[in-house]
Order: sequence, then structure tokens, then C-alpha cells
Amino acid sequence: MYVEFYSLGAAEEVTGSKHVLEVDGLLYLIDCGAFQGSRAEAERKNRSFGIAEDRIEGVILTHGHYDHCGLLPLLAKQGYNGNVYATPATRDIASLIMMDSANIQARDAKYLKGQALKKGLKFDWTPLYTEQDAIKAVGQTIGVSYNRPMQIGDGVSLEFYDAGHILGSAIASIKIKKGGEELNILATGDLGRKGKPIIRNPAIPQTPPDYIILESTYGDRLHGSTNDALKKLADIAKRVVEKKGKILIPAFAIERTQELVFYFHLLVDDGIIPEVPIYVDSPMATNATTIFQVHPECYGEEIKQAFIRHHKNPFGFNSLHFTTSVQESKALNDHPGPLIIISADGMCEAGRIQHHLMHNIQNPNTTIMTVGYMAENTLGRRIRNREKEVKIHGEWYKVNAQIEEINAFSAHADYKETLEWLKEVDTSRLKGILLVHGERKSQAFLKKFLEENGFPNVEIIKYGKTYELS
Repeated sequence: MYVEFYSLGAAEEVTGSKHVLEVDGLLYLIDCGAFQGSRAEAERKNRSFGIAEDRIEGVILTHGHYDHCGLLPLLAKQGYNGNVYATPATRDIASLIMMDSANIQARDAKYLKGQALKKGLKFDWTPLYTEQDAIKAVGQTIGVSYNRPMQIGDGVSLEFYDAGHILGSAIASIKIKKGGEELNILATGDLGRKGKPIIRNPAIPQTPPDYIILESTYGDRLHGSTNDALKKLADIAKRVVEKKGKILIPAFAIERTQELVFYFHLLVDDGIIPEVPIYVDSPMATNATTIFQVHPECYGEEIKQAFIRHHKNPFGFNSLHFTTSVQESKALNDHPGPLIIISADGMCEAGRIQHHLMHNIQNPNTTIMTVGYMAENTLGRRIRNREKEVKIHGEWYKVNAQIEEINAFSAHADYKETLEWLKEVDTSRLKGILLVHGERKSQAFLKKFLEENGFPNVEIIKYGKTYELS
């Protein structure tokens, strides 16, 4: 048998994960994510798919974030009719993400067309895919529970282990057995962290891998402690209450929003911060929270006990409000402070957060708090970098708001946490580590760090380059 690996996305960059295992001429696609960045770059990369759909034997989806599942509807639209393998929770979350993306694209097309007509310009932009394409992709997705091996091709089997990143996230253990030969490949997807609320710690796969396809998002960074992050969160909340200002938190609708709600709940319950109105302004986050409630198989023990034995809802308390309609969202801009708004998109590239930024970013009593990774060339990265002016919907705004950053809430392992996880994996057969999903600087640091700690064959994967696995 021959096995080759190459990447068509998230090679020396963070978003748009699309990795390919070729086994005797058949392709197994690991994730099918959309690229997130500047509008022009995203448009170019997302429309240039670069894979023959009729050669794909199966798609392995590690989790439901947009940069891992966002182009599945495009794959379906272009003719792929095979299976997509995901955990049940990932199937539900990816369904939500893909449908939301289709809706956003339809709204964007309508808005951009209207703007072009006002200026007397020609408009020829069309969405990448529609709701029907998203529905087709969901219909092709097969739920595979953790620790349940499944045959997905001739001599190829798949087993999912909990990645501890978001609800339903998985490490994919891919076993290839042909003609007396065996090759075991471990794809981490996005690797999570120990001790996070709600979900479990990353699992340790039982099959010793020959190769590990390893994410490297925080390959050169360390996260602060959760206790320090909670103290900072409480200090920011108290300061904003005193000023009667607003806290804007760009957060992805999946996991980060629920985690923040959980932490605010703790701080209010313990009397550390006063009850300040908290608005989750994202219909998708509201729906995602419902998905959390129907997948207790993914919970850590603390949440499981609260839900199942004590019937407490850690995502609901008196000062928490979920907005759904556009009218409710717009009303928040006229709402006096103090209040906290958690809104998607996490990188500020789309969604309601952009409108809240337009109305509040020039106010010095506003605090914008970033709590996760911001990709290069995104609005979120420019705000986090404290640029003096940023462009939103074609208009320039002065950044007079206070900018705060808390990385301890990240759902990605940092470089020391990655090493700790690797040391627990049985590496008796390990031939190499393939680094994906990271910026070049992060990957260079992580490669050197891992090699200094006993992992000699670490390769930074280049876009489109083929690597033979044996």
C-alpha cells in the first residue's frame, strides 16, 4: 500500500483546515473548513477548492467550528455524495454553523447588491452555497460516538477520542491495514486543554500512532491560569460597572460563549461581581446552548453532576438574557450601561458584533475584551493590536475603547500543554509529527521545542506539498 498526506488549507496558517490522506489512490479528507481573514483573501481561497470530489472516499470532521466544517456545503454542491464522519454533537453543531453561514451569505449578497446599486456599480457576487447545499451536507453526516471504531473504507478504520476543545470535538485515530502492513495516523483536529469547564480533558488514544497530524495554533505561547483570568474578568466587570459602561466580547457561538456565561454565573453566585445585565446577542449561540443541553455525554464531571443529579442549568441565571431578533439586538445600542454583550463572530469578521463595535468602539467607557485567537488580517486582530482606526462596513472608526485580552479562556492547548499531552501518548511507533493549523512563527517555535524535548522528526507542512507516509 502507499499512503500520502498533503494539506489544502491551514498549512502555515490557522484557518481553513483541509488535509488529505491518500490511500492507494483514494482520498480521505480530514476537515473541510472555510478560510477566515480579509474578505478578498477569504473569497479567493474559499472558492478555489482544489480537490477532485469523485476521488474522495470519505470526510472525517474533527469538530464543528467554521474553519473546520464551513466548506462542507460547497463540497456537497460540487458533487460529493459520500459520507462525512463526525461525533453526534459535532453533527448538530456543524449543522448550525453551516446553516448560519448560508444565511449570512444570502444576507451579505442582498446588502452588497443594494450598496452597489446605490453607487451605480455592477454587482456579480454570489454566495459560496445556499441553505439547500448545507442541508445536503448535514444529510451526508454520520454520527460516530467516541471510542467506537468504524470501518470507513477498504482496510481503513476510524475511531474518535475526545479532543477537549469544544463540545463534540474529536481526535481522529485512523488505522490503515492492507496486505499485512499497518499504519496508524492520529489527527488532533484542534487539541483542547485540561481543567476547562463544561467539557472533558483531552483523551489519550489507545492505538500507538506512526504519525501525528498536530495543530499548532498557540505553538509559541503560554496561557495564563484560569484563576488569574477570573480575577481579571471580575476586575474588568467591576470597573465597567463603576463607569456605567459596556463590555463587548467577540466570541464564537460554540463553547466560548457558554464558557463565559458559566464563569460570569460563578462570579455572580460567589458575590464577586454585582448582577450586571449580560446579553448573549447571537441567535446561533442561543441555539448552540440548547445543543449543549442535549449532549451530556460530552460533559466534564462537574457539569454532569449539576445537570443530571441536581437539575441546575449553569447556562441560565437572573441577569442573563438571550436576544434573538434584529430589533432586540439594535435596542442594545441605546441601552444604558452597565451591561455586557457577548456576540459572534469571534474574530469580528461578520455577525452582530460588528454593529455593536460601530456604535461603541469610539466611546472611552466601552471595554472590548478579546478572549480567543484572532487570525491575521481580521478585524479582531487589528482591534487586539490596538490600531488607532479600524474599518467596519466600509467606514473608519477611531478606537477609543479600552482593549483587554484574556488568553486563559482559549480552547487550544499552548505549547507546554501540547507537550504534556504528547508525553502521555504511546509513541513507541512514532515516526513523525506533522504540524498544521498554525502561523509560521508559532510552528517554528513549536518544532524546536518538541525536538528539544525528545520528538526528533517534526515537519512543518507546506501547502500542497505531498508527504509520503510509510
